[in-house]
Amino acid sequence: MINLDLTTNRILQDEELSKEEGLALLQTPDEQLLQLVNAAYQIRYRYFGKKVTLQMLFNAKSGACQEDCHYCSQSSISTASIKRYALVSPDQMLKAARQATDAKAQRYCVVISGRSPLEREISAISSAVRQIKKELPIQVCCSLGLLTEPQAKQLKEAGVDRINHNLNTSETYHSMICTTHTFQDRMLTLKNARTAGLELCSGGIIGMGESDEDLVDLALALRDVNPDSIPLNMLHPVPGTP
Repeated sequence: MINLDLTTNRILQDEELSKEEGLALLQTPDEQLLQLVNAAYQIRYRYFGKKVTLQMLFNAKSGACQEDCHYCSQSSISTASIKRYALVSPDQMLKAARQATDAKAQRYCVVISGRSPLEREISAISSAVRQIKKELPIQVCCSLGLLTEPQAKQLKEAGVDRINHNLNTSETYHSMICTTHTFQDRMLTLKNARTAGLELCSGGIIGMGESDEDLVDLALALRDVNPDSIPLNMLHPVPGTP
């Protein structure tokens, strides 16, 4: 049984935990649940205080994806009933950014479906971002799939602050949730974005059949990536999605 007080103090002193310690935390017995929650709160408060920030996501392109990501309702193997549309206009992206600003969001994220953006899509998004940055005091994030280094640099030059590209799961389990691209493809996109000078937002999805060990391996991979933001999502099964 892990000593939560000692472990919390080590984390607050910026000490790294081992894989075995990570597994022990995940397997904390129910009798220690309140102590575990309190430990998590102490760590959160140390780094973020009571601050909460808002981010608005805008789905600028939906459906028609070639990838077979088993968790996604927009994937090629999904039969889910979803809206399908091509990339919206830069004016529509700007309009959504204004709504995000009015809602006091700190960050506005443009999200598109697909393996990777077409060059004309990169150009359209870059055009929208330049106008957003000219008009609004809001940070801009993009989630566009796999990116090359030149694409990442083009986005950076347009004014994009951050790229979202989740690792989703461990390298070992990745082939169980997607076969049309690899874990290393995702790592390369993060590398390309970092090389271009972009901030990184990268996390994972919990509840896809992965093991505790997979979750810890994901955490260790993210520690190596050192993203600026780590989103953790709980899988929300959509009918028609494997």
